[in-house]
Amino acid sequence: MIGLRVGRSGEPMQVGLIGAGSMASALARGWGEPVVVSDPVIERAEALAAETGGRALATNLEVAQQVDLVVLCHKPAQLQQVAAELDGNAKAVISILGSVSLAEIRSAYTRTPAYRVLPNLPVEVGKGVLCWPSGNGPDGDPVRALFGRLGHVVDLDEDLIERAMALSSNAPGFLAFVVEAFVDAGVEYGLDRPLATELVMHTLSGTAELLQVRQGDAERLRREVCSPGGSTERGVAALEATGLRDSFKAAVKAVLEPAG
Repeated sequence: MIGLRVGRSGEPMQVGLIGAGSMASALARGWGEPVVVSDPVIERAEALAAETGGRALATNLEVAQQVDLVVLCHKPAQLQQVAAELDGNAKAVISILGSVSLAEIRSAYTRTPAYRVLPNLPVEVGKGVLCWPSGNGPDGDPVRALFGRLGHVVDLDEDLIERAMALSSNAPGFLAFVVEAFVDAGVEYGLDRPLATELVMHTLSGTAELLQVRQGDAERLRREVCSPGGSTERGVAALEATGLRDSFKAAVKAVLEPAG
């Protein structure tokens, strides 16, 4: 079990996971500690437990009874079903469920302290972005500290959560797609795929770090690289001509305004 020292008391907080999917696995790897986990597919729970040196348990209730904090990593549609097992039996729960508000979580968990956080996949390497609703309140500060080990925590109002997720939780998929396309372009012009991948990944990482140092001034950086009449300027013009900006707007719109 995770024994992380959080909050003013310095007491270790033992954490269990309900669900062993991609995000649950990323959280466990980011903390780098053994986890207690349950999942409808027991083999998946066993695999994650084995990877972290933790334990897979047969039921959600068993997990709740052995930890200080239960992280809800199951499917959103299972909220009521899981709450029926855990409410009143868990010391505290925190949800990472998309599109399930803090009010809905607390409505399901009337006898248990309940919180919400929206992490993204880079928590796996301690570089995640985690959206923390202000409605969690000061009682959630020890839990916030626990999740703060996984990356950058952004405090924001609940009504901004879903919009923020389009730029955090969904964005790693968008950026990975950009990397795929960039690598494919390099391969088309004669680079082998491993070399093209190495060049793109390290350039992306370095550019992100430089932008952080410069307080996110992307326009300034672009103008520095784009010498008048130079190759980068021609490339940026081609991206504009093919509608790159509109493509990103369309991606965010598709996240926030799903068809049907």
